[in-house]
Parts: sequence; structure tokens; C-alpha cells
Amino acid sequence: MIAAASEVIAEKAQEMVGQARRALVLQGTIAAFAFALAVVSFVRVKKTADAMFYDKELAEVTLHSIGDAVITTDAGARVEYLNPIAETLTGWSTKEAKGRPLSEVFHIINGVTRQPQVNPAEKCLKEDRIVGLENNTVLIARDGTERVIEDSAAPVRDREDRIVGAVMVFYDVTLMRNSTHLLSYHATHDALTGLINRRDFERRLTRLVENAKLGNAQHVLCYLDLDQFKVVNDTCGHIAGDKLLRQLAFQLKDRIRDSDTIARLGGDEFGVLLESCPLDAARRLTDGLIRVVNDFRFVWEGKTFEIGVSIGMVRITPESASPVELMSQADSACYAAKEKGRNRVQIYEPGDTELLQRQGEMHWVGRIQKALHEDRFTLYSQPIKPLLNGADHRRYQEVLLRMVDEAGNIVPPMEFIPAAERYNLMPAIDRWVIRKALAAFASQRGGAPGDDILFINLSGASLADEQMLNFIHEQLHANRVPPESVCLEITETAAVANLDTAVTFMQALKKTGCRFALDDFGCGMSSFAYLRNLPVDYLKISGAFVQNIANNPTDRAMVSAINHVGHTMDIQTIAEWVESEKVLEELKMTGVDFAQGYCIARPQPWLNA
Repeated sequence: MIAAASEVIAEKAQEMVGQARRALVLQGTIAAFAFALAVVSFVRVKKTADAMFYDKELAEVTLHSIGDAVITTDAGARVEYLNPIAETLTGWSTKEAKGRPLSEVFHIINGVTRQPQVNPAEKCLKEDRIVGLENNTVLIARDGTERVIEDSAAPVRDREDRIVGAVMVFYDVTLMRNSTHLLSYHATHDALTGLINRRDFERRLTRLVENAKLGNAQHVLCYLDLDQFKVVNDTCGHIAGDKLLRQLAFQLKDRIRDSDTIARLGGDEFGVLLESCPLDAARRLTDGLIRVVNDFRFVWEGKTFEIGVSIGMVRITPESASPVELMSQADSACYAAKEKGRNRVQIYEPGDTELLQRQGEMHWVGRIQKALHEDRFTLYSQPIKPLLNGADHRRYQEVLLRMVDEAGNIVPPMEFIPAAERYNLMPAIDRWVIRKALAAFASQRGGAPGDDILFINLSGASLADEQMLNFIHEQLHANRVPPESVCLEITETAAVANLDTAVTFMQALKKTGCRFALDDFGCGMSSFAYLRNLPVDYLKISGAFVQNIANNPTDRAMVSAINHVGHTMDIQTIAEWVESEKVLEELKMTGVDFAQGYCIARPQPWLNA
């Protein structure tokens, strides 16, 4: 009995030992897995920490390396970091300044009034925008030293777009402002870029022209105009545009020779004078300037912008004209380079018909602007005669523009209109015409209802003018002219070139009752294809076909075809350049609705205008 009990006890003991061993193995396995998991987690944490440390080190090295002073703050405008330049200018180390209010470390006043100025970092945090320092900002360092500074502050955001702090970048301009030659410096240098200004550039150009004539030397003048700079200004503001110009000016200056001159002439235009430089060498230098601009990347608030440049080049030789004429030639060549595809150099050559024409147009720009300012335009009127409907007693007239020059002589439109179109002056001219013509038309009507129709020309540039629609509405209302009495003429080429804009513009005014005429119809290659998309009331058949209709079967066929298509689409037709009774009779037989030209009446000054 005892033996049996002992045997049972032994078996139980062995079973318990087995269970203990299995438990021990399981615990060991779990411990090993936990250890392995801990090792993997440790490695991952270490890698993440290393990456964060690398990023932090990289950011600090970058901030240590740049030449401007940098201060960063938290969302409460308390200092977090100063780079070495900022430590030098403020007199505070990062260790001493960390956690302090920015206003305590970055003490600024107005250098003229000596009044405290609003801290830009605090302002940018409050208003959630980039803030620039005011003019004459003086930084008072910890030891009382005063420095004139410039630049801006911007908010810093996290991944959820929350503002977590601000970064302020500034630099010392004390030496420039306190120079003993301050007046001379500002008289000869551009305040934004530090390059010489237009005035001093023209003085140096005059010296080179004289040098070329006396010493038989050859120099080169270059005119640079940035492409796509307006995109940066319009999308990011003038602070960004100014920053771009400063950065690019530094790189351009670094690319030319020590003996050469670079200046900011205004806006996004620069001038370069290459002294004692053959044309081939000048071309290599300007190709290098184009590469500098093309390789330049401007970064603002996470966006990267690329710009280009067009360059006009003219040689300065003993035969060269005046400095003013040389600048005009270089400007013309630059404009030609821009029109031919940009990012290229155009060399001015005497006798170049295209550039001579461009120069002539440029001379008109100032004259046009002055004439607008002095109200030296005048209106003429030419009647349009109904040919088929004898019962139509309404008066149809087209208003025509002339300029009065400085001597009181009448200048025909084809002398100044091409320049006005090229240099975007037509919207201003169109406004002048609309305002004067509607006022004269209202006076002519004497307030009576009437059914007379006034034809007014409108340029293609005005179709894209966002304010033109409102301006026309305002003038119609101000002069109490019924919209049904006004027909706006748009050339076929302008309408086709801006088809979507033209359709939108025309439909908006058609709803008010205004009429439209398509001028010079037949000159385009796809006239009929586009016609069905344009809501016009009249087709003015190009005079190029009309003037020879009596003698040229092809022209007669063209006029007949245009007239037929117009009538099919319920559009009335007007023949231009009708200069003889024979042509007039042919038009009547063809079925054209109206005629306009010297055979009907010559343009006359509009007495009411």
C-alpha cells in the first residue's frame, strides 16, 4: 500500500517537474522575443533620433553659414535661436536669449523719431503674413550700439498648417547709410540692389561714347529685361519681388568683368557696359548672363520660381550716335529679342528695317502719353449710307480718331496706332474715344430718343481689359445714350486672336442692347469658320476687296460671297473704301446693305466732339 502511494507521488512529482520545465521554456521564449523586439525598437528609435539630429545639425549649419542675421521664435514670440550674425548684431547669445521675449533681445526704434517700432515678428504672428521692417529701422544692441537694419519676418507653420513660430531675417546697412559720401552714394546708386542707377549709368555711357570717338575704341552696351518677373510680383507681392532683384543683381554683378558696369535702370530692367570689348567676347559674356538667369531659382514660401531674360546689344564705336540714341537702339533690340522667343540676345545692326520701325514706334510712346495727358486728340465723323432700304432715314456714322501734335497739326491714326497697340496704350485711347464720342453723340441727339447709330472702334487689347465693360456701362448711363444706338467695331483679326474673350465680352454687351460690327472682314484666313461663333450685327467687308470690285472678278466674287454668307446668317453688310460711283453701282447690284468711303463722304471734324 505504501509502495503504491510512493509510486503515485513519484509520478505526480515527475509530472510537475515536466510542467515546470515547459513553463520555463515558454517564459524563456517570451523573454527572448521581448528582448529581440526591444532591440529592434531601440535600433529604430536610434535611427529616427540620428535622422532628427542630422536634420537639426543641417539646419543649424545652414543658418550658421548664411550671411544674414536670423532669429527664430515660438508662437508666443519668445526667442528660440539666433545664428552667429544675429548674436553679433544683438549682443545676445542663443543660450542667454532662449526663452526671453523677442522685444527684449531685438530692441528696435525709428532712427528719425527715436520712437519704439512694432516688432515685425510679433506683427507677422498676429496678422499671419510676411511683414517687412519700416524705413530707418535702428537696432539697439545689448551694449547700446546702434545699427540700421533692413529685411522681414515670416510665420512658421507645422504640418497641420498651424503657426508654431516666426523667423526673422535682417542685415546691417549702417555702413551704407552712415557713409560720409551718403548723398553722393544715393545720387548714383539704386537703393534696392546697390547697383549704380540709371543716371550714373547714362553718365558712364556718355564717357564711353566720347572715348570711342577719340580713341577709336569699341565698347558694347547691353539692355536686359527680365521675363516672368511680373509673375513673382503678382503672386507673392513686392517684398518677394524686391528680394528676387537683390539676389539676382548680386549674381549678375559677379558674372561680369571688374572693368565692366552693371546698373539697375528701373523695374526689372538692367544695363551693362562692356568696356574695350569686341562683339564676339561681348556675345560670350551675355550668353553667360543668360545662363546665370536661367539657372537662378527663387524660392518663396515653399514655391520655386524660374525667370528668363532678353538682351538687346549695340556696339559703341566712333560712328555711334548720341547716348540717348544708343539706349533707344539697345531697347529696341531687347524688345525684338523678347518677341522672338526670349532668353536670347538680339544685336542691333544699323539699317535693320525691323528695329528701325520699332525705334520709330518707341518715339511715339512718349508723344501718345503726353497727348492723352494734354487732351490733344480729336474726333472725326464719317457717314455710312444705306444702299437698299430707301425708307431707312436713320443716320449711321463712324467716329474716327486723330491726334493733334505739339504744333497743332493733325496726325493720321496709322502713324501712332501701331505704336499704341504694341506698347499697350490702346485701352487708354479707347477710353478717351468712348467718353468723348458718347458725350458728343448725346449732344448731337439733344436728348431726343432717335434711332441714329454710332459706330465706335474698339481695340483687341480692350477686349481683355477687365474694367472696360464697366467703363462702357458707366459712360452709356452718364450720357443717357441708349445701348441700341451704339455699335462697337472690332477687327476680325483681333476677334479671332482673342476668340473666347471676344465672345464673352460681346455677349455681355449684347444683353444690354449694344450692337457689334466685325471690321476688315475677309482679311483673315478662317473668316467664315469663326463667324458663327461671334454675335455680330454687321460685317464690314475689307476695302482691299471693295476698291477693285468693278475691275477684278475675284474681288467681286469675294464681296458677293461675304455678302451672301452674312445675309444667310441674318447679318447686314457694309462695304468699306467705296471711292467711285462705279464701285457703288456694283455694290448695289451685289446686294450689299451699306457703303462707306470717299464716294459717300470724306471724314470731317466732329463739331460736337
